[in-house]
Amino acid sequence: MAKTLSKRARAALAATDWRKIDAMTDAKIARQIASNPDAAPDMAPVIDVRAIRRATGLSQAQFAATYDFSLRTVQEWERGAKKPSGPARTLLRAIRADPEGLRKALAAA
Repeated sequence: MAKTLSKRARAALAATDWRKIDAMTDAKIARQIASNPDAAPDMAPVIDVRAIRRATGLSQAQFAATYDFSLRTVQEWERGAKKPSGPARTLLRAIRADPEGLRKALAAA
């Protein structure tokens, strides 16, 4: 059952220039969010995938193969195009804590 919009909400939607919104780039959206002190920040701690990988002494390709990530995903994480989430964050934290132990556990599985 859909909730009925208030008169104010309907007016706001009618006054919105949707073409202008659709034309906004991700960079512009990010700037607007950063400039708004009331915007909710991403509360997840930053995971530095490059630092974790470098600590293992592995290349991107070796790291991806060893810990069962796709090479493209590792590359996107490292250049900041994407952020690891969910199980990937958990696995990266485990790699950071004990890379050799996790490598052995994955090899034995």
